[in-house]
Amino acid sequence: MILEVAPLDVIAGKEAMFEAAFAKAQTIIALMDGYLSHELQRCTEHPNRYILLVRWQTLEHHTIGFRQSPQYQEWRGLLHHFYDPFPTVLHYESVF
Repeated sequence: MILEVAPLDVIAGKEAMFEAAFAKAQTIIALMDGYLSHELQRCTEHPNRYILLVRWQTLEHHTIGFRQSPQYQEWRGLLHHFYDPFPTVLHYESVF
């Protein structure tokens, strides 16, 4: 299992619009091959900061299967204009 970690800084004042767009976008990712689960958390100290955690069966399910799919273009259109700066996404695997 691979854990995708994406810290998301949303443009201040657009949090409600981002959350509404994410409600639509999450159905896209949930239908992808290799998808296991996801969660979106909002920071209590900085309300425009979120963290997206997505669990994938393999790294390639995310980097190739999702990111090179037509569905990713829809995901991008719904969400990417909310970010400033654009997030750096990293992938983790369990040690223990």
